[in-house]
Amino acid sequence: MKRSFNKLKLVTVMTVAFAIILSGCSTGNTKSSANTQSTSEASDSSKASGGNLTFALAGSPNTLDVGETSSDIEFRIGRNLFDSLVGELPDHTIKPWLAESWDISPDQKSYTFKLRHDVTFHDGTPFNAAAVKFNFDRSADPKGTSVYAKQLLGPYESSEVIDEFTLKVNFKEAFTPFLSNAAKSTLGIQSPESFKKYGDKVGQNPVGTGPFKFVSWSPNAEIVLEKNADYNWASPAATHNGPAYVDKLVLKLISEEATRVSSLQSGQVLAAESIPAQNIVALKKDSNYQIHQVLLPGATYALTFNNQKAPWNDVNLRKAVQSAIDVDSIVNSLYLGTFPRAWSSLSPSTLGYDTSLENGYKVDLDKAKQLLEEAGWKLGSDNIREKDGKPLTMNYIDLTGNREKREDIIKIVQQQLKAIGVKLTLSITAAGPYVDALKSGSYDLAGLSFAGGDPDILRTLYSRANWSTNEFANSNFARFYDPEIEQLLTDGYQEADPEKRIGIYKELQQYFVKNVVTIPMYVYPYTVASSKKVSGIAFDFPGYPVFYDAVISN
Repeated sequence: MKRSFNKLKLVTVMTVAFAIILSGCSTGNTKSSANTQSTSEASDSSKASGGNLTFALAGSPNTLDVGETSSDIEFRIGRNLFDSLVGELPDHTIKPWLAESWDISPDQKSYTFKLRHDVTFHDGTPFNAAAVKFNFDRSADPKGTSVYAKQLLGPYESSEVIDEFTLKVNFKEAFTPFLSNAAKSTLGIQSPESFKKYGDKVGQNPVGTGPFKFVSWSPNAEIVLEKNADYNWASPAATHNGPAYVDKLVLKLISEEATRVSSLQSGQVLAAESIPAQNIVALKKDSNYQIHQVLLPGATYALTFNNQKAPWNDVNLRKAVQSAIDVDSIVNSLYLGTFPRAWSSLSPSTLGYDTSLENGYKVDLDKAKQLLEEAGWKLGSDNIREKDGKPLTMNYIDLTGNREKREDIIKIVQQQLKAIGVKLTLSITAAGPYVDALKSGSYDLAGLSFAGGDPDILRTLYSRANWSTNEFANSNFARFYDPEIEQLLTDGYQEADPEKRIGIYKELQQYFVKNVVTIPMYVYPYTVASSKKVSGIAFDFPGYPVFYDAVISN
């Protein structure tokens, strides 16, 4: 890990560099109890129970249907409502959860799961193979509204119910990331009966098997969950079994950073997420609070070019912009040493991250100007470059709300590009116009990050299959396509040998940096601050907060 990461001083760090470890799966040796806690942990009666844990979320969800959305905030809520077939531990091994064991076919195309017999949904209906099949079929439906879940299922073909508690999941080709993907809340299992009962309102009435049950949702105010008193099938990462310790989990929906922090300091909430850099520094010095951070795996926050649109389809113009942006000064000034600078499309906590890319290029205004001159862009009277009577402009789009200071970043970039004669205009819009712009390709630059544990996240970002006018498939904001790279993206998810996979993903990262498909800016450390009255807040994979083991002391 590079030197700048050492400055981060994470209080709680889950380094989620994923290694695909199929613990005896191919021979069926993974069969074991889904509850892996020790006897002392499972029967620990010394933990104080009860109370309401109030947690400030950084915004408001649109739905609690994890199979439909692509929003991190909704996945964070969903992790506490929905369980997964398998869990991933901090040492990156895959362990049983709702599935007791599994076998993988020799061609890596089929996974056969033996499921637990003692699990029920919050609505009282049984968890079984048919329920898992329903969820996977729904998420993979080409005509369905699924977003990220569809991508996590990759080349999904079908699910077969062998018997009530045995399910065979089939893929059209080898799909190595499946077990890691199956551990995510995005593929958490929802009650099939809830879809019959609530129809298109199921996202406002979620029903899972998780440690907390949905109670109510007051839009833009709060979501209330209560503990599932029948819960007895904890995640393999948990430290106890049985119901959660707290009675209720009250999620306060607070989009403003300052309000979240003041709510924590005033005692209105006991914990809060997405804490600004200056407050992280201050709260670390305050003995009443504790800071928990996780370097999220997946795709780093990057400025993403529309690689299809002229003139930014010219790699030399993209290199000019790269040479003009002082990423180090931006990240250091805005995040005060709490965020690491990014060098790749992949986070350092992701399998296959290429450390050789670090410090691979530097700010060079003379080089930037030379590249623009050679491309025929000459300075005009207003110090904006022109060619064939047209000014060199760039339109940046993003959603409203200064999430992680992203608006501050682009305003600094705007000034830095002005120094080389490029005019950057900003279009900060609501979700509707933003999606319309993405679908039409009417932008030059967009801000983008994408959490995800496996390096197959690069397929989500750069595969031609994800560049579409269909809003449910549009995650290739770069509008990038190269047939050789497309083949490497396929090779990456088909390859079962971890070392060979790492080689493929290093080659991909080097290509994206060399060709400036995007400009990586920072690695996001998901941050939770809590009162010291709260203990036991944990993080799942890829880094969402879990409150099952949380305890409130007097």
